[in-house]
Amino acid sequence: MVFHSGRPFFSTSKTNQDRNTLPAILIFFNFSVFHLKTPYYSIHLLIVRMQGRKNAIRLTAGNVPVVDELRIQDTPPGTIGEYWLNLVHNGIGEPINIPFMVARGKEEGPIVGLTAAIHGNELNGIALIQKLFRDLDPTVLKGSVVGVLVLNVPGLLLEKRQFNDGSDLNRIAPGRPDGNVSQVYIHRLVQKILPEFEYLIDLHTASFGRVNSWYIRADMNAPKTARMARLQNPEILLHNKANDGTFRGAASAMGIEAITLELRDPHIFQQNVIAEALVGIRNVLYDLGMLEGAIQMHEKPTLLCESSYWIYTDEGGILEVFPSVGSFVQKGALIAEVRNIFGQLHRQYVAPEYGVVIGKGIDPISPTGGRILHLGIRPKYL
Repeated sequence: MVFHSGRPFFSTSKTNQDRNTLPAILIFFNFSVFHLKTPYYSIHLLIVRMQGRKNAIRLTAGNVPVVDELRIQDTPPGTIGEYWLNLVHNGIGEPINIPFMVARGKEEGPIVGLTAAIHGNELNGIALIQKLFRDLDPTVLKGSVVGVLVLNVPGLLLEKRQFNDGSDLNRIAPGRPDGNVSQVYIHRLVQKILPEFEYLIDLHTASFGRVNSWYIRADMNAPKTARMARLQNPEILLHNKANDGTFRGAASAMGIEAITLELRDPHIFQQNVIAEALVGIRNVLYDLGMLEGAIQMHEKPTLLCESSYWIYTDEGGILEVFPSVGSFVQKGALIAEVRNIFGQLHRQYVAPEYGVVIGKGIDPISPTGGRILHLGIRPKYL
């Protein structure tokens, strides 16, 4: 076993040298001591002690830095940095890290953050962020773009919407610093990620057993937020104030202009809606003067709904929902039927008022209280 003390030999990117002034200890442990057949089996364990620095940086496999908070300044101007954000530890003391990327322009400017997968089965946002960063040239960017690829890492690994204790992280923000595991987790997400943002685009889809239109939740009474939302070219805009325990709500409370993109369906990469959303996000970057380019607006008008609500069953059984997503329903129109297991009609449901179908349930096995459809109220074309 060899111990070596000296300067650290890493940085947050290939061009960043300002971290090479802090003490480090590198321990090499060679498995050949145990007479393995090949000398290539070795572990390099890097233990870094960074005195006087709040944002200690460590390395993981692939030389991706692990940081304790998101800081734009850790990425040199004109580069893209990839990082793991250390958030909490699991029951055997292993860290749970959040993957994120920072594209920092050569010139200062706005900071736009994109976040994905706060629900672990909502995947379209991950591919969207990857594609956006693949095409970003930070040397011509003014300001910074941050992409947090997965907010709910435990949920993603379990392939489920909720956090690993069953909580919905997007209903308990901003959490608590001294609460249970999910409350602490969302609290640290809010405290370690959001303070750097000026604008937030939070990426979602429907959950299991449901499908969505391509729509946006935004406070349409806030001028900057409403403009961000319109630039996305969605099928539907839903006026929705962010005051309901969501991540977007926590951002808004911090003075961040924030919108939620609902990118259709869960647990799948849907390239069409990903491509459409990329156009809208680039529109925002053009509009903010972060990139040079022409804003693209669709010829098809966007539908604005003043509010919305879900309609639920009051009896369980085999559910069939008739209207398609994006269609209009008239008051009194038949929208769903519930049959028993023998196929006999048990209950029918009609639209309580005129509206547009924003989303719907598609799981035929529906207990009492199952979701029928998400109805947008007072729709009008912009």
